[in-house]
Amino acid sequence: MTNKINIDETISWQEITPGGNVCASGNSEEFHTGDWRTIKPVFIADKCNQCLLCAPVCPDLAIPVKDGKRGDFIYEYCKGCGICAKVCPVKAIEMKADN
Repeated sequence: MTNKINIDETISWQEITPGGNVCASGNSEEFHTGDWRTIKPVFIADKCNQCLLCAPVCPDLAIPVKDGKRGDFIYEYCKGCGICAKVCPVKAIEMKADN
């Protein structure tokens, strides 16, 4: 079991795990990386034909699929790369400014 470190404005640099080191596997759900995104994908459900081409190309697993249908984005993990919008054949994903 690993010790969980809360990284916030009170932590000193000596307490932070060095970059590039993987200290534990299977822990990506613990890190919400979507807060530094400048653009975000917007799902247009009416246009979607549920082909699911977007889900496997998402590097952050931010597109949930349940019972063969995709849901709305999990923005806590989405970095706004736009790959999903590029592969969508029916333009059901639009990239918009993230305010």
